[in-house]
Order: sequence, then structure tokens, then C-alpha cells
Amino acid sequence: MKQKLWRSGFLLVTLALFGMIFWVAPAMADSGKCIKCHQRHTPGQVADWKVSKHAGEDVGCADCHGEKHTNSKNANLALMPDEHVCKECHEEQFESFSKGKHNFGWTSLNALPITHVEPDELMEGGRGCGGCHNMGIKTEAQKKEQLDKGYRYQTNSCDECHTRHSFSKKEALDPKACQQCHMGYDHPQWEMWSSSKHGTRWRTKKDGNLPEGAVAPTCQDCHLPDGTHNNHTAWGFLGVRLPLPADKQWAADQVVILKALGVLDPNTGKPTARLDAVKAVDLARLTAEAWQTERDKMIKTCSKCHSESYGKKQLEMGDAMMQKADRLMAQAIEIVAGLYKDGLLKKRNSQAFAYPDFLYFMRTDYSAASGDSYKKLPNGMSSIEQTLFQMYMKHRMRTYQGQFHVNPDYAYWYGWAMMVEDLGKIQHEAEVMRAIHK
Repeated sequence: MKQKLWRSGFLLVTLALFGMIFWVAPAMADSGKCIKCHQRHTPGQVADWKVSKHAGEDVGCADCHGEKHTNSKNANLALMPDEHVCKECHEEQFESFSKGKHNFGWTSLNALPITHVEPDELMEGGRGCGGCHNMGIKTEAQKKEQLDKGYRYQTNSCDECHTRHSFSKKEALDPKACQQCHMGYDHPQWEMWSSSKHGTRWRTKKDGNLPEGAVAPTCQDCHLPDGTHNNHTAWGFLGVRLPLPADKQWAADQVVILKALGVLDPNTGKPTARLDAVKAVDLARLTAEAWQTERDKMIKTCSKCHSESYGKKQLEMGDAMMQKADRLMAQAIEIVAGLYKDGLLKKRNSQAFAYPDFLYFMRTDYSAASGDSYKKLPNGMSSIEQTLFQMYMKHRMRTYQGQFHVNPDYAYWYGWAMMVEDLGKIQHEAEVMRAIHK
């Protein structure tokens, strides 16, 4: 009897193993030639694919890369799959992503005038802004332009979070996947979250020092809940909105900031072509309903752990802090704008108006000379303009983002306190410039 049971058990295990082999065999067989070669040339890619769900679901190399690339001499014929290839199996995720903020990363990067005077290696080569702003469904013309420059790998957005060739859902759900882009100078969300109570609880739980059922919100829990790929926030990255706030002083301060962003004409106060660009990339909420929709979503998210009244209060505090930050920011912009008006600062060729322009940030103008060399042009930003830009792009961002991420140090020391210091520097330097001019 024992011998029969043993034989039966052995048979079941054997059948299960053969089943697993036959399950992945078609994909392995179809990709056999690819694997044999790429194990020598790109072993990491092969290792990732072998442990991926794709391998188990019979999705082989040719399904994503086509069949034209057959040897080392025609590697350029390998298709670099874009989001539409992923859509063939992941239509729901594609449609969700196409409506979200991440889809506009590439378009918004190219809408910035500064992008087109910076080195390609930083923008399109993926080592600077392009390393994160690569995200976004590109037109055929945009893809061709990248291919012509040799940047063949930056054709897909999905692998920014689900990195190739494992394309792991668990990886994309790990907050460290967000860290790659949401950190550093103007958007230190990783630093703010990871050192906040939310991030601390996540790390503590991961280390086994909190019970399994304890709540520990991640970036995805708040900004990409329930697996959605459509992400927005009420205030957006630039911290501006339409219609303007009801408070008259705050509305006036936001107008000054919109002028410095080039969205409003500094002379007439009327919208410029940049407003159309803002609309095209969904960069800001432009109706009260759109803003309230995103605010209500976040309150709903907060209410998963907190009372609704607590969530509302915290977000209202964030709004109030932004209002105070905008008061400092507008004062600084108006001081520098006054220097333009009085001729102490000169409009550069790149500027549309004799007014501070935040979209030409931290700029020292360079012009391509011959070959790979660059020559510096005496047309860069002045010291007072650099301080103004840093106040806006670095310290104002940290003031309100730190508030919304409930991070004391970022909201105060790295944000508000630095804005106060920046304003003092700008006031002092403007006084010196005017004294010298007299």
C-alpha cells in the first residue's frame, strides 16, 4: 500500500514538473536562438526574461521585438516596443496611463524652451531631465528623431516602473520605483515621504517591527490607488490653478507667478501661447470642478486611514501654506521685474518679455560650435535671477510639497525658511544694483 502511494505521489510530481516545462517550452523554443546569442552579449536581459511572467505566459522575444533581427549584423532591425505593443495584452492599463500625468512627461519636457538649448546627452540621452521625462506616448516623428540620434532604448514608458525584461508588478508597487524620478532638487517627494511618518511606518513594517495588518501608506497607495495608472493632484507640479483663488491678495500673487511662468503676458495680463501648452499637457487644473475632483479623490484616500475631517484639515493647511509661500514669491518676482523695467536687467534673446522667465531656469547660455565642443555665450542668467529661480523651483516646491507630505523639516527648514532667506538676498542685491547704477 505504501509503495503504491509513493508511486502515485512520484507520478504526480513528475507530471507537474513536465507541465511546467511544457508551459514555458513554447516561449523558450521560439526564443531559443535569441537566448543563445544574448546570453553572451546581454545576459542580464535573458536572466530577467526567464524569471518574468512573460516567459511563463508564452510571450517570447519576437512578440515584442519582431522577427527581422536575426544576427549581430542587423541588430538595428530589432523592434523597440512602445506602449502600443504592451497594449495588445494590457489594454486597461494603457488606457489608464494615456489619461494620466505620466503620459505627458515627454511632451512637457519638449514644451520647455530651455530643453532645446541643453546638451542632448542630458535631455534625450536619459542622464538629465530626459531620464525621467522620457515617459509619455510619443508620436512617430518623435520616435524617429530619437532613433536618428541613436537613443533607441527610450521608446517606452511602461518599463520606467516595470523595468525590462522582468516587467514585475511587485517592482512597480514598491515605492522605491518612484524614487528614481521623484527625488532631488525640485521634487524631493521620495525624501519627504520616506522621512515622514508614512514612510517610517513602511520601513518599520518592512523590517518586521510592525504587525502585518498595520497600515503603512506608500506613494502608490495615495497617488495610484487600486492599480490605476491615471495620476493627478489638485495643485499639480507648478502649484498654480485657474480660476484664481477667491482671496484677492493670493489671486494677485498667483497672477505674478503666472506671468513669471510666461502663461500670462506681463504687460497686458492676457494669456499667452504657453497657456495652450499647459492645457495640452494637462499640467494644471484649469476649472474649479477639475481641482475639486482631485481634492475629493485625495480626501477619499486619506479617509482609508484617518477621519474625513482630519484629512480635509490637513489639506486645507497645505493650501494655507501655499498662500503664504506665494506672498513671498510674488514679492521677490516683483523686485526682479522692477530691475527689468528700469533697465538694470536686460532681456535676453531667448526671452519673450523683459520679465523674469522661470522656464529658462538656471541658465548659462551655450551654443553648439563645431563637433562636440561648446562655446559659452555671455548671455546667462544673473546672480539675482538665479536666486529667484531657486526660490521658486526648489524652495517654494519644498514648502508646499513638504506640507502635503506631512514632513516637518522639508516644509520648514528646506522650504519656508529658505524662501525667507532667498527674499532677503534678492532685496539686498537689488538695493546694491540700484546704488551702483546711480
